[in-house]
Amino acid sequence: MRLTKSRVRTLAAATVERLRTRGLLEVTATGSPARLTEVLIKAMDEELSVEDRLDAEVRTLLKQFDAEFQSRRSDYQRTFEMVKRKLVKDRGLAL
Repeated sequence: MRLTKSRVRTLAAATVERLRTRGLLEVTATGSPARLTEVLIKAMDEELSVEDRLDAEVRTLLKQFDAEFQSRRSDYQRTFEMVKRKLVKDRGLAL
C-alpha cells in the first residue's frame, strides 16, 4: 500500500512523539523532535520506495520479451508477478 506524503509525515511525527513520551527516545541539545521526524520521514520514504524500484526493474527485465507479449504467446501480468516474486525471495525483501 502506497502512503501519501502527508500520511508519512503524520505517522513519523506520531512515532517520534510516542517514543518520547514513553521515554524510549531522548532528544539531545543538538537534536529536536522536528529534526528526528524529518530523519524518520526520509527513512520511511526510502523503505516505501523499494517496491516501486523493484517494479521498474522487473519492467526493464521484461522489455526483452515484448514481441512474445505482443503476439500473446506469454501473459505479461503473470510473468511480471513471477519475476517479482523471484526477486523478492532472492533478495530477502519484505513488501
